[in-house]
Order: sequence, then C-alpha cells, then structure tokens
Amino acid sequence: MRGLLIVSLFLAATLSQKMFSGDQVLRIKAKDEKQLQVLRNLEDSEYLKVDFWQAPARPSLPMDMRVPFSNLKAVKNYLNSSGILYTVMIEDIQVLLDEERKGMTASRRLERSTSSFRYNSYHTLEEIYTWMDNFVVEHSNLVSKFMIGQTFEKRPIFVLKFSTGNRTRPAIWIDSGIHAREWITQATGVWTAMKIATDYGEEPVLTKILNHMDIFLEVVTNPDGFAYTHSMNHLWRKNRAINSNSTCKGVDPNRNWDSGFGGVGSSSNPCSETYHGPFPHSEPEVASVANFIQKHKHFKVLISIHSYSQMLLYPCGYRKEPTPDNEELSRSQGSGSPLPSAWNRVHLWKNHQHHLYGQRDHYRLGL
Repeated sequence: MRGLLIVSLFLAATLSQKMFSGDQVLRIKAKDEKQLQVLRNLEDSEYLKVDFWQAPARPSLPMDMRVPFSNLKAVKNYLNSSGILYTVMIEDIQVLLDEERKGMTASRRLERSTSSFRYNSYHTLEEIYTWMDNFVVEHSNLVSKFMIGQTFEKRPIFVLKFSTGNRTRPAIWIDSGIHAREWITQATGVWTAMKIATDYGEEPVLTKILNHMDIFLEVVTNPDGFAYTHSMNHLWRKNRAINSNSTCKGVDPNRNWDSGFGGVGSSSNPCSETYHGPFPHSEPEVASVANFIQKHKHFKVLISIHSYSQMLLYPCGYRKEPTPDNEELSRSQGSGSPLPSAWNRVHLWKNHQHHLYGQRDHYRLGL
C-alpha cells in the first residue's frame, strides 16, 4: 500500500509537469568565429526553440544545447550543413528528469519517517522555507532570518544573517538559485548555511571570518521561478514576471542588474532565456537585493553561486579594461588550482575573456 502511495504521488507530480520526452542535449564545438556566429543565430531563432545550457562564447570551449524532439531533425540538418560537429550528450532528457523526481519522492518519504532534513536531496521552496525556520531556532545564537522584499507573485524573499556581533560590521554576501532550474545551487545554499553554523568555533578560517565580519546568505534568489520548476516546468530559468506586449513570461534576473545592462549576452526578446527586462532593476527580486546592498554600505565581498559551467568568474565581463583591483582578483586564480585535477572540467576565466552583461557579480563595482 505504501509503495502504491509513492507511485501515485510521483504520477500526480509528473502529470502536472511539462514533459520533455525525446528532447536531446547536444555537445557542440565551433572551430572558428564563423561557426560561432552560426550558433549564435541558432540561439536567437524563435522557430527552432533551442535552449543553450552552455552558450556560444568562444571556439575553444564546448557548448551544450537542448533541442526539442520536434525540432531535432531540423537542428541537426542545420548543424551538418554548416559543417559544425556535435555529439549526443543526453539521449532523452525526460528519462533523467523522471529519475530525479523518483529520488525526491523517496527522500521525502524518508524525511517524514525520521523527522530529519536530508542535505543530499533536492527540496521544494516550501520545504526550504520550513527548514529555514527550524535552522534559525537551532542556531539562534549565530543565525537570524529576515525578509528583504517580495517577488512578482508576492512570495517573501528571505535572507539568513550569520553574525557574532551586534554592531554593523564588514560583510560578505552570498546568493544562490537566481536561475530557477539550477536546483543544485539552492541545495548548495542550504548546505553552505549548515556548514557555516556547524563549523563556527571548529574551523579556524571560518571562525576568524565570523569573528570580524557578518555573512548574509540568500538561499533562494528566484522563489517564483523555483516554485514553478517544481510544479509545472522543471527547466524554467527566469522569474515569472508578465511582460507587456508579449505572451512570453519571465525575465532573466541575472541580466537585469544595472551593470552593462542590455549588452552582448543578454536579449531584448521577452521569449529569450536571457531576456534582460524593460530596464535595470525592473524585477522585484533584483531591486530588493540592490536596495539592501546599497543601504548596508559595508559589503566587501559578493558571491553568486551558479551551476553547470564549471567556471570561476570575476568582474567585469562586459568590458576589456581591467578593474581597479584586477591584480588582487587575478591572484584568486590560485583558489581554482586544485579543481581541474579533481574534476578535469574547471575553467577560470578572467574578466576580459567573457562577455556577460547586467550580472550581479559586476554590480558591486559600480557602487
């Protein structure tokens, strides 16, 4: 009977979700700038509806692209006619999504039976918010929670504050989950909060930091989009804003910042996954954070956690001129040095090598 209940819950969740049966993910390599431009044109095509997970940036780097089943033949013909090589990286993405959903259902059952939060599993927005409440109670001597604003759909935007002092001190900002479908980032935010709370007083470096600085952690930066990935469309990326004069919903919050707004790497098309919105800070999810950072005035570090690209990026990606503290930022390359040997997938890009506009990691430099 219990097994039947789990299957029923899984089927109910699956039936309400958008399906991606037969959709494939292709790994592509462009040999030169000409082929790169062909891929950029493909990215801008509304007809073929491809979804770049790793966007066209430069010929030496692989690009990953989800192609709807209905357009597979047309896209592959397009690539072949342009002499662009590709391999099928994921044969059927729905198979992986179904496996992930089953794992979440089993994990939720185990959590209910043991009354314990599983940090190695994905959780819904409601589950994360409930965890926050319990987490703050358990670590009330170190952690507090407050709301900095509301989303487009009027959900609260919460921030956790880790502090050992009563006065305003220099601070570190960390956020995760600005792109809704990057579930590993919200999970990383939850895990990071747990590690900060449990390692304080035990781990020397963290303890020293918290004895002199505060840490602010926004675990779910895009609550509306994140909730939508669980209820309707697992691969939704943007927020859920209604765009005027368009049937397409959502703005990419990570392209909405007042930092090189509207440049290369963002789109003015509301149907695009990188739509930057009508103007800088038009989105409440972005404006709430920007206002909070401006009011605090003591932030020394801003860190935004993303997934998939295997890169450590620092400002500014929208201009070639070095930042005033470029030398110090360049020295941070050492922090990525152990990673390639472990994963063989990590790239560290300097500010002049990657062109992205309107992103949060650039915003602090303009204040």
